[in-house]
Amino acid sequence: MDTIASLFSFITTPVSWVIVQFHTVYGAIFGPDTGWAWGLSIVSLVILIRICLIPLFVKQIKATRAMQTLQPEMKKIQERYKNDKQRQSEEMMKLYKETGTNPLSSCLPILAQSPFFFALYHVLNSIASNDTIGVINQSLLQSAQKAHIFGAPLAAKFTDSADKVAALDASLTNVRIITAVMIILMSASQFYTQRQLMTKNVDTTVKTPFMQQQKMLMYIFPVMFAVFGINFPVGVLVYWLTTNVWTMGQQMYVIHNNPTPGSKAQASYLERLQKHVTHHGKTRNRRERAIVKAIVAKGRDRNEFERKFINTLTKAGLAAQADGTVAKSEVAAVAAAEDGTPTTGAPKRQQPKRQSKSQRQSGGAKPAGDSEPKTTTSLSKSDEPSDAADAKPAGAANGKKTASKPGSGTRSKAQSGQRKGQQRPKSPSKK
Repeated sequence: MDTIASLFSFITTPVSWVIVQFHTVYGAIFGPDTGWAWGLSIVSLVILIRICLIPLFVKQIKATRAMQTLQPEMKKIQERYKNDKQRQSEEMMKLYKETGTNPLSSCLPILAQSPFFFALYHVLNSIASNDTIGVINQSLLQSAQKAHIFGAPLAAKFTDSADKVAALDASLTNVRIITAVMIILMSASQFYTQRQLMTKNVDTTVKTPFMQQQKMLMYIFPVMFAVFGINFPVGVLVYWLTTNVWTMGQQMYVIHNNPTPGSKAQASYLERLQKHVTHHGKTRNRRERAIVKAIVAKGRDRNEFERKFINTLTKAGLAAQADGTVAKSEVAAVAAAEDGTPTTGAPKRQQPKRQSKSQRQSGGAKPAGDSEPKTTTSLSKSDEPSDAADAKPAGAANGKKTASKPGSGTRSKAQSGQRKGQQRPKSPSKK
């Protein structure tokens, strides 16, 4: 580790200068020889570096998503040229060039941060060895050696001997407890960061070897931090723990506000966006308009979450525009009504009642409650029958039988329940 750190000795002067400047500010508040002054100086160095690396972080997100999109094509190339490694590499490079994707872009923040990490390690190692470095002179060196974080000196390591720790005015027990706790927190934060990336912000529709590699890294990185952490000084542990917490918070923000298409995070985000848009009838800011614009531009290539978002807006009588805005649309509401799906606030369509078999055979008689009121036809006195038993239906003057029509005031004998033709007299009952 010391050999690697010496390779970045050219950057130790800028790193030490930044730490001294922050120490001057915090020393005036907490005291120049306190662990708060030196510890917060290291934390501020991390924040400054990570702010400068935000453009690279954005590029890393775009590169990672582009690599996920290219995984199916890469798998086809590997299967097609599995016996020709040279041709396989050429086709891969051609694919990267056509799509403008760089596999190393996903590692840019780590690569850019490495020189500062090793430079800080070199500075703290020189403090432990009682050597001046960069702009840290003898007085600042003595102040840094007196600084303790919860009883552990900034330059102490987990693997240091009791004599070396005693030379820094500390106990070996305190140093090992503090360093062990910081190593555990550092590994846990790294594991959680990778886990939330895999469980929430990965396109679940793409099943490729890239997914398996990411799952392996989720377990490998924390183990690597735990193994190398026992050789890091306390100040470097503060640096790496701070940068892990920054990465975790930065990634949580990205997952919440700009999730990967097809991921669970996108489903949650579009559900929140849909509730807001249907309630207010518009998008809130430029970022939301950009997301709606991208969904509209996809057309038939939308995933299931994006299609659900568009359909929900349509049912609410809203339409997503090409510029990312949302407008009221009567056409969308009518289309949803014709689809059989009720819009918000619209009454449900009632389906017609199903007729029974007997009703269909009797000529489509309407069910009870839906029948029209019957109209009765009054008979004049001259048309009234003199004898009820010999009564004949109206219109039989010419000797012909006429069937009564449905809905008329008179009923035929068949309809009244009487038998047609001459009726036989009833025989007396036998006792």
